[in-house]
Amino acid sequence: MRFSHAAMPGLFFCASLARLAGAAEIDVVNSPVPVVLQDRLNVQTAGGAGDVPIRVSRNWKFEQSDITRAIIIIHGWPRRDIDADKDLQQRAGTLAAHTLFITPQFLTEVDVKAHHLSPMTLRWRESDWLQGYDAGSPAPISAFSVIDQIFMRLADRKLFPHLKDVVLAGHSAGGQFVQRYAVVGQVSQEAVVSPIHVRYVVANPAAYLYFDDRRPQADGSFADVSAQCATAGTWNNGLSAKVPAYVQQPVAPVMLEKGYLQRDVVYLLGAADNDPNADAVGQSCTYKSQGATRLERGHAYFRYVTAAAEAAHLPQLQRLFEVPAVAHRTFAMYHSVCGLAALFGKSGCEETLH
Repeated sequence: MRFSHAAMPGLFFCASLARLAGAAEIDVVNSPVPVVLQDRLNVQTAGGAGDVPIRVSRNWKFEQSDITRAIIIIHGWPRRDIDADKDLQQRAGTLAAHTLFITPQFLTEVDVKAHHLSPMTLRWRESDWLQGYDAGSPAPISAFSVIDQIFMRLADRKLFPHLKDVVLAGHSAGGQFVQRYAVVGQVSQEAVVSPIHVRYVVANPAAYLYFDDRRPQADGSFADVSAQCATAGTWNNGLSAKVPAYVQQPVAPVMLEKGYLQRDVVYLLGAADNDPNADAVGQSCTYKSQGATRLERGHAYFRYVTAAAEAAHLPQLQRLFEVPAVAHRTFAMYHSVCGLAALFGKSGCEETLH
């Protein structure tokens, strides 16, 4: 018997969680996803074209005049937590009444082979999609270009005449993806028409993109760590080397930082995501130079961007929300009080200041 994803949306995610509990996350990452989203987004760039599995809560080929908000949700490293949109629609209630939910799915070669997908299906190496690198086949298309394509569709006022807010959100590896895209993403800043406000929700990533080689110290200051950790400044934690082809050349860290500081970014951190030995938290010096845990790294990075905004005499547009008693759990982060505040602008969550 073949089960449809639409009929049993939670079954496959729970099975994936069970596998995660009994194996290292990398083992799950390297295995085929149990479910591939049914619809396709055709992505066309100067380098070629390819298709990405996607789920959109409305038929966005036709005018959706009542839609005022769109939420794009980026999954985690194992590519399995693809039902956060459905969970949010149920938990958010009337908040989601005029919201379009969009969930792209970034696949790897093992996924394409296991599900006998079309050769036009874009596939990346296991960690390349989350870092914005090009797909290996059928065309060298950055995962960031997929988001560009989505933004361009949303910016079409014939389709979405009353769209006011677009939220790009990601948890864990998805949070890494969103934070990097907030720095280097091209269309979200350039092509979206002025009536549309863009917010980036960065939830529990293992690391952040810094604009220089300074990293947090025990006394709360920031100091150059390049002598102790030569890889600290490499992408996707820095801009000194291995930057994706998607990023406009020459790379200008000062200008990228200035632009980033003027974007609406919410860092959504689980207060219990504080295990220094958690799976996939990153134990190399590149990661540990940012802090011992995901929670510690998030607070340190917020201090870093806050200080940068003050030094540049820019208003502080970025916020940090801490979700009490929640660790590294996608659904629980999003439908918490602070998650709903970040995604929908709902009241009830106090900003965390450190």
